[in-house]
Amino acid sequence: MKGKAQRLTAIKNLISTQKVSSQEELLHLMEKLGFTTTQATLSRDLKFLKVGKIPHPDKGYVYELPSGTLKPVSEVPDNFPVGSVESINYSGNLVVIKTRPGFANGVASVIDSHDPYEILGTIAGDDTILLIIREGVSRGHIFETLSVFIPGLKSKV
Repeated sequence: MKGKAQRLTAIKNLISTQKVSSQEELLHLMEKLGFTTTQATLSRDLKFLKVGKIPHPDKGYVYELPSGTLKPVSEVPDNFPVGSVESINYSGNLVVIKTRPGFANGVASVIDSHDPYEILGTIAGDDTILLIIREGVSRGHIFETLSVFIPGLKSKV
């Protein structure tokens, strides 16, 4: 099953490379890429991405990503989630993980799904994750904990 970050990346790629005029058409294109999703989820994703519709001479209206936010979207790395992590920095009981644009939610979801005792919580943006760590947990221990469910992390940092 493909995750939200991968789904959002696929939607961005489809909308930026094709003239998609309806959710039904987008659902069909997503299915061709191996995504199984519902119209309701797709609708929420479009709202989250702030996708709008613009007039098109042949198709009536087509989806468009908001101007100024179109970043080059790359494919989801085969080695997700570690391939999405760019850096890890520590400050007291806070850890900041920088990811490739659009991947923070996916990586945070992997961390949250394992519910490690050492991590009180995560907050994710587009390319940054904030981890709040329990008092007394060392940086090395956090790194070891993250390495358990993000294989390959040791070679990254």
